[in-house]
Amino acid sequence: METFLGLDYNVWWFLVFGAVITGYAVLDGFDLGAGALHLFLKKETSRRIALNAIGPVWDGNEVWLVIGGGALFAGFPVAYAAIFSAFYVPFMIFMIGLIWRAVAIEFRSKEPGVKWRLIWDFIYSFACIVIALSLGLMLGNVALGLPLNADHEFAGNWLSFFNPFSIMVAVTTLALFMLHGAIYLAMKTENRLYTKLSLLAKSFTIFFLVAFGITTLYTLLYVPHMSDTIRSNPGYFILPLIMFLSIANIPRQLNKGKWRYAFISSSVTIASLLAMVALEVFPYLLFATNDVHNSITIANGASSVKTMKTLLLIAAIGTPLVGVYTVFVFWTFKGKVKLDETSY
Repeated sequence: METFLGLDYNVWWFLVFGAVITGYAVLDGFDLGAGALHLFLKKETSRRIALNAIGPVWDGNEVWLVIGGGALFAGFPVAYAAIFSAFYVPFMIFMIGLIWRAVAIEFRSKEPGVKWRLIWDFIYSFACIVIALSLGLMLGNVALGLPLNADHEFAGNWLSFFNPFSIMVAVTTLALFMLHGAIYLAMKTENRLYTKLSLLAKSFTIFFLVAFGITTLYTLLYVPHMSDTIRSNPGYFILPLIMFLSIANIPRQLNKGKWRYAFISSSVTIASLLAMVALEVFPYLLFATNDVHNSITIANGASSVKTMKTLLLIAAIGTPLVGVYTVFVFWTFKGKVKLDETSY
């Protein structure tokens, strides 16, 4: 196998795919969290401000999801086929949630009627909750593994997705996104709404800590292989250390009112959690729980070396451009949200 800077090309593409998915989780995570807590905001003005806080960025943040899907399809087509066929039901629920979120955001302000807006507010919030739970459910099952046959095809049934570990990961994902979203909205608001979101952010911190604590304890007791890599190599201990420090820093910064640092900490928390999952599943893309020989790895699930080289060149050019665009949008719409005639 040819290498680049000491690493195989399929390892590089695994890192690229992981980085793109992490970017999506951090960026769309606060959008989803803001939507999930939307019904906690009672006043019409507050809800409009919350919508306009994410209005300029939510659709651009979804670009990272598209890039992630393309990266998986191009770099690891065998894994792409197995994952999307196995997760057909939760993925379709996830896609329906994405569609209804977009429709709700765009349709809500088309009519001034109270009932009209309440209906779309509910759809918007419910869709965001469903999306977050679906993402967590799929992540939990990828980390845990799935039954696969010798042809790398899913050999289970969709009810098996609803196992205790994956459900806990799903709830923890929702809690983290709601905390992430509350922090972002607090940075973008002022006056009474800012005070309301400050209280919500602290409440969601408790929600996340409880969910995370239960999930971690369950993992250590019943899914011990999820920490095998870190236990076998003390150098990797830096990852859980970064994660716990970032989690501990969130309530500290919230109490100080330093929302930007709290947002950075919640972003680092998301990134470090995904990095730990990637580290523990590596080199598997999808572990076969019934027979390890049926597993899909970065070796047997990868495209050709020539394809990998081309993909890395494209990624080296395209991904920074998307990153620059993302930074430009956030910089353009920085500051507190002000409603005007063009607002949602």
